[in-house]
Amino acid sequence: MDTVERLNVIEELRRLMARYVRYADEQRWPDLARLFTPDGTFTPHRPDGSVWLRMEGRDQIAATVGASGGSGVTLVHHLFSDEIDVDSPAAARGVWAMEDIVTRSADAEVSDTVPFRRMHGSGHYRARFVKADGAWHIAELVQTRTRLDLTA
Repeated sequence: MDTVERLNVIEELRRLMARYVRYADEQRWPDLARLFTPDGTFTPHRPDGSVWLRMEGRDQIAATVGASGGSGVTLVHHLFSDEIDVDSPAAARGVWAMEDIVTRSADAEVSDTVPFRRMHGSGHYRARFVKADGAWHIAELVQTRTRLDLTA
């Protein structure tokens, strides 16, 4: 790939991840899930490195991520400082620093899966991307945490 082609891929992936966080903030779960490959995975971790959840496939991603929403929820996501490596015209990897704030209603149920009413976290998204049928998709997304403040 020449420099212009590589830069074009990098910009397409930046826009893909921007859509990911916008769809999350707008609670557009089916749209968010369609950014993944049909068998894509999303694995958020706790600050201690343990896996919080592992979601496989678009349906499970939409349902599980969407379960943290609901009536009265406010979501805010920010991405910073991307590092994108283009491996080929159809494969790439990237790392983004991130911050997220999730505020649920005062009467929201707290559970093992969603153990908070308010969450403020920071860390990184690590993504693997593939291009199929002319479009880039997330094949694997791993969220690691450097800090996570939960309020029940």
